Amino acid sequence: MKLLIATSLLLSLNVALAGTTPNELIVKLRPGQSLPKIANINSVQNLFENVYVLRTNKLDMVEAALKNNSAVLYTERNYRSERTSLPTPVAGSLVEKSVSADVQFNDPKVGKIWAFNDAQNYGVSVNSAYKTYGTSNTSPVIVAVVDTGVDTQHEDLKDVIWVNPNEIAANGIDDDNNGYIDDINGINTLVRDAAGKATVNIKDTHSHGTHVSGTIGARQNNGLGIAGIASNVKIMGIRTVPNNGDETDIDVAEAFVYAAKNGAKIINCSFGKSSNEGRQLIPDTLKYIGEKYGVLVIAAAGNDSSNIDKNPTYPASHPSENLLIIASTQSNGKMSGFSNYGAIGVDVAAPGSNVFSTTPGNRYESMSGTSMATPTTVGVAAEILSHNPDLTVSQLKEVLMKSVTKIDSFKSKMVAGGRIDLLTALELAKTIK
Repeated sequence: MKLLIATSLLLSLNVALAGTTPNELIVKLRPGQSLPKIANINSVQNLFENVYVLRTNKLDMVEAALKNNSAVLYTERNYRSERTSLPTPVAGSLVEKSVSADVQFNDPKVGKIWAFNDAQNYGVSVNSAYKTYGTSNTSPVIVAVVDTGVDTQHEDLKDVIWVNPNEIAANGIDDDNNGYIDDINGINTLVRDAAGKATVNIKDTHSHGTHVSGTIGARQNNGLGIAGIASNVKIMGIRTVPNNGDETDIDVAEAFVYAAKNGAKIINCSFGKSSNEGRQLIPDTLKYIGEKYGVLVIAAAGNDSSNIDKNPTYPASHPSENLLIIASTQSNGKMSGFSNYGAIGVDVAAPGSNVFSTTPGNRYESMSGTSMATPTTVGVAAEILSHNPDLTVSQLKEVLMKSVTKIDSFKSKMVAGGRIDLLTALELAKTIK
């Protein structure tokens, strides 16, 4: 799997062949059935409901024993895909000044975020929305950033990082009994203990996850750096994407379930892959968190300049009622040249080219990709939900799609045929009962 990131630089990609992890098996049981007792199982992890991860040193033997068992609905191996040498952002490059003079924030670098412009200037009307609606009487929204991690000490992020209210830091105890020890700000599914449990260091050693987080919710009006789109948001960091962009299905599923169970209502998913091999774990996970917890997953369409109706990318191409797929636009209003599209598979577009945001170490840099269009949409979604906390997941998705600024050239490229708009979305959300 690879982060959906594009830059103006030529990228040197080192792609490895797809494969599977050597000791993990996904098992889904039929309703009412218990996990069969078989030999050679080192540990069992219940992901959700009747879906389990078995860890074993005898993968072939365990898989064969379960495949034809009447209690088992399916078994799947844990697939890897495209391992990629990922670029890092270049400080000070690809920055475009906002043309709007009506900025509602005192953050000194906010003028570099062209997406804050109104619809006529190809933005998503952040300045206009704040001028009209302000931030009074909003409710906090937890957003999970499933990515390369988050710099929780960044000057513009430290005040908006989610803190687990029922966990005591660094005491070595699972205080809230949720299965994770000392998960103060999130979890790390890439580093597991001897029992296969995810650990809790979510430090971002790449930059992608921190950049995504700043676009969503960098602290507003603190006189530092930039402002995020959402005013009352808490960022839950989940490190699931390695720096080489090769996350697995189990890691993604666990990240999504952890986010949902711990209060996230929106998940930012700025990654993807070109193959799925008919697997069911991620679609089942999406269905579970949507129906049980009312979570909207907002995912990048991909950066291959491709029609994903013909050339699917995942998770974007999974059919799901609680999944919203995002294409990328430029500051001139056109679709980004790298952006994927699809009249059926892509829902809306959002600014994703030359996006200025936070990066680790109190830095601010520019990056491009549908990875960047996704948190732009997530920030808008979180602000809508802050003002309208009773919206269901389907209503929130409907508001985002019906409030777009229509663009003729987008009609055949995506379902909604336009670019998201915060001001129009807030106006529409008020009418939903």
